[in-house]
Amino acid sequence: METEEEDSGGWDFLDWLGPDTSTTVFHLLDDPADLARVAAVSRSWRRFVIENGFSKRLCRRICPEAASFTRAVVVTRSPPPAASASESSQDAECRAREGEHAAYSYLLGALVSAKPAMDLIMRCVGASSTDFFPDETMENTLVPHEWVNHRHSYWSSGGKDDPDAPESLTYRLSSDLCLIDEIRVRPYKAAFQHGHPIYSSKAVRIRLGHSKLDPGTETFVSAENENLTAIADENYTWTYTSPEFPMLQENVLQTFKLPRPALCIGGIVKIELLGRLQKQSIDDRYYICVCHVQVMGRSLSPDLMIDISDPADYSNLKYLPGAGNLRPEDLLSSDAKEDSLDWRSLVSRYRQMRELAMVYMLLGPVQFVDEQDEAEADLLHML
Repeated sequence: METEEEDSGGWDFLDWLGPDTSTTVFHLLDDPADLARVAAVSRSWRRFVIENGFSKRLCRRICPEAASFTRAVVVTRSPPPAASASESSQDAECRAREGEHAAYSYLLGALVSAKPAMDLIMRCVGASSTDFFPDETMENTLVPHEWVNHRHSYWSSGGKDDPDAPESLTYRLSSDLCLIDEIRVRPYKAAFQHGHPIYSSKAVRIRLGHSKLDPGTETFVSAENENLTAIADENYTWTYTSPEFPMLQENVLQTFKLPRPALCIGGIVKIELLGRLQKQSIDDRYYICVCHVQVMGRSLSPDLMIDISDPADYSNLKYLPGAGNLRPEDLLSSDAKEDSLDWRSLVSRYRQMRELAMVYMLLGPVQFVDEQDEAEADLLHML
């Protein structure tokens, strides 16, 4: 609740400390809840928080990827009122700061939310190589089973003589703005080969970012080159790179937890598989094989959306108050003319992502066998 000290002539702590010392004290706040509380003390404290951009500063401290946002604005469903001729540049700047504070305050809340994580992969973009396409395509990594439609299900890299040769798998997430907690990868165990070798990599590294390609250029993995043009590094801007995580040579879903939750701005994840451990006896070459991948985190849309249109690859953060409370049918079908143009554009983008997610879900493999069938099939391969 706000107090009325400034209106009744009461004593204000900020006036007593002065702006420089007050800024130093406020800068020590490292919990979004504490910043929200001090902004609610009084109108003068709220004004001080907004004018000094403390919500933006704290966002960048907690999540450095937020530094790539050049602007943060509020997008309302109803068209904003036209600026009056009497509005001064100072009034316009004050309104812009209010919007920036609201957007970053909501992002702060999302960064520390306790909502459960889920697998955010929507579809595959491409792999750096594939041994036998389409039998060993990376599309197989979307299925949490090693045996699908009476066949082994896994992705295999091409063979290399160099054990340090890397590989990569690139995925599109279900939202343009996500918070990523961890990556899970299950190396493949070739039960049909002598000794049941496990083709894991030595280490894993994760990159998060956005594509520079025109929308629609990233298509289904449908050719032998696994969309090598679409996965070329020059076509992406990476805003986060994780440390390297050692991978065990074990046929289990291994979890690689990031040092802190990382913001994925643009919805692209590249999983780099660094180094090779296992040779194939048939050709005496090194391979990496993966049967399942998960990218665990939380989507921040539709309440928060991004607009990447800056030539320097910077992005605009846009906060849509109330968008998360809309019914699914409103988000998927509403295009009311009375809505603001910016709102319609952003909701249309969200609708497009939702529709794509449903399409890819429907196109995915759906026939599985149980563990007993899988064991029997492996036995047949060994005989």
